[in-house]
Amino acid sequence: MASRASSDAPAGPAPVRVPALPGLGTTWYARGPRYWLRRASGALLWFLVLAFFCYAALELYSGFREQLPSAVRTVWDWAQALASVVALVWGWLVQRRGHREKLQDPPVPEEFRSGKRDEVRRTTWLTLVGRLLVVVAAPVLPAFAAWAVGWCAAAFTVREYPSEVGARRWLETRPAGR
Repeated sequence: MASRASSDAPAGPAPVRVPALPGLGTTWYARGPRYWLRRASGALLWFLVLAFFCYAALELYSGFREQLPSAVRTVWDWAQALASVVALVWGWLVQRRGHREKLQDPPVPEEFRSGKRDEVRRTTWLTLVGRLLVVVAAPVLPAFAAWAVGWCAAAFTVREYPSEVGARRWLETRPAGR
């Protein structure tokens, strides 16, 4: 009879390999300090990008604002401030609703990767079109920037991402050794 350490003993099932998720790697599985460092650094990077976007939006808006008569300028500034507050809340709500919907049917790792690839392909054209629209949208750009800040803040303050939920469910359905 072979001992458990012997090579003659049948090997037990191999553990399932934890899939790597874009932006999180395999840290999502243990959720340790490396996981939280990745999430925090991702959020910090996005908020630096948003800070630059908000700065550019305000600069373009100020260029538009200077062309207005002084009486209209005050009214327009108050309307812009109100629209920005509403847009901030709206961006938050849109992101949270989308997050809840994605949690209902979270993507498995392969679906998530292919979705990200498709998103990157679409983003190239949206970036080119967006450059033209930014100049045209200068009068309402601060409100749009506020919407983006609300959307991002809601995206990074969730307990876990739908991709993590989908990957956990996918791991639970995998038999050991695959």
